[in-house]
Amino acid sequence: MSAEPRINDRIRVPEVRLVGPNGEQVGIVPIAKALEIARESDLDLVEVAPTARPPVARLMDYGKFKYESAMKAREARKNQAHTVIKEIKLRPKIDPHDYETKKGHVVRFLKAGDKVKVTIMFRGREQSRPELGYRLLQRLADDVEELGFVESRPKQDGRNMIMVIGPHKKKAEAKAERAAARARQDSGPASV
Repeated sequence: MSAEPRINDRIRVPEVRLVGPNGEQVGIVPIAKALEIARESDLDLVEVAPTARPPVARLMDYGKFKYESAMKAREARKNQAHTVIKEIKLRPKIDPHDYETKKGHVVRFLKAGDKVKVTIMFRGREQSRPELGYRLLQRLADDVEELGFVESRPKQDGRNMIMVIGPHKKKAEAKAERAAARARQDSGPASV
């Protein structure tokens, strides 16, 4: 069965509950009379509730209706926020300055509303000391606690240890906040 509603001659029931073009109730009428009313008013007869007894049909301009519903769906897709998972890779013996740099990237991603997958790569003998990686991930989670939360605890996956940190703010909230900050920044120098 298709998702498209049945229109005009495709409606195969003896009678329908007819709704006028402005939403007014016309009543239960035979299908032939409903089609005649639709032709006279130069509109389409569209079955809006096929499971009702009797089915509900409405008089409307079907082409205009399809166009408007497509525009609404397009607008909804445009406003939808896509969750992105950013990845940061670390080593167990990371230099303090390098750690701060990587932490800065994680902070930036979380502020933008993205999830962060933190991967620690073990090589050679480092694999026998997974607690080093665990402590490093724990330290990073504590450092970015105010921006995000640990979505999946650190777990060993072969040579890697993985943890996912999710943002406290949703992507849409972060986007709106950035836009507001940009607007304040743009209006600030003009008033001086």
